Amino acid sequence: MTNTLSLLSEHGCFGGVQRFYQHASRETGLPMRFSVFLPPQERISEAGGKVTALLYLAGLTCNEETFMAKAGAQQLAAELGLALIAPDTSPRGANLAGEADSWDFGLGAGFYLDAQQPPWSSHYRMESYITAELLPLLIAALPLDAERMGIFGHSMGGHGALTLALRHPDLFHSVSAFAPVCAPSHCPWGRKAFTGYLGADESIWAQHDATALIKALPVAPYPGGILIDQGLADKFLPEQLHPHLFEAACASINQPLELRQHAGYDHGYYFIASFMADHLRHHARQLEPVHAQV
Repeated sequence: MTNTLSLLSEHGCFGGVQRFYQHASRETGLPMRFSVFLPPQERISEAGGKVTALLYLAGLTCNEETFMAKAGAQQLAAELGLALIAPDTSPRGANLAGEADSWDFGLGAGFYLDAQQPPWSSHYRMESYITAELLPLLIAALPLDAERMGIFGHSMGGHGALTLALRHPDLFHSVSAFAPVCAPSHCPWGRKAFTGYLGADESIWAQHDATALIKALPVAPYPGGILIDQGLADKFLPEQLHPHLFEAACASINQPLELRQHAGYDHGYYFIASFMADHLRHHARQLEPVHAQV
């Protein structure tokens, strides 16, 4: 399959441009969609032709449009000169048996890993799709700086942001998350996904569990700090998210972590939009110090 980008739509947005693309993916063997916000051309020119880019990973049931439509990120991203990238949350069109039977596994629930169990292993290859295909493709096609790339996400996508950052620190130089699934080996969402995609061997699960990954590291991989925001009115917090386990794991290797917990905020995009500016500035400070003054 070729990697030619097809531009599906383009919209002026805060002086920049919001685009939606599709391409034929070699990793998933299926058409994949993603969205990109590019800041105003003058910010691209000021940055020497290549801008800082943030990859956002959305949560269960979402797609490439959810973040761009709901998070309210583009205005500040335009001011800071940040590009935003949002891939879909799973392959689509594989037509596998059981793929659409539940909302927390299969369609819209790829968990940002490469499945090892059939039939999922043929198409559900989201980690390789993002790290080995999508990002190189975009860096070659768009004015993005490969040396200034950050990652963040929400819920399942927060899990993806943390685990991909820990597994690929050469690609991602800053990381943050909203209400992430911090210890998927210890929650129903994660155990269901890991069993289905990876099989019963929990030692393999640990390779995709942020809490297990960071405990196994000899030194802190992100000395500039990791930012996590968590709503205390989030109905998924007690059973699914377990930020306290990730906090303890970070402390065990002296990884700086700012875990902020907010009364009255739930799991949705009203919560995300409320703290989006802090996350964009967190990444801007670490990736492009001059932008932190904006």
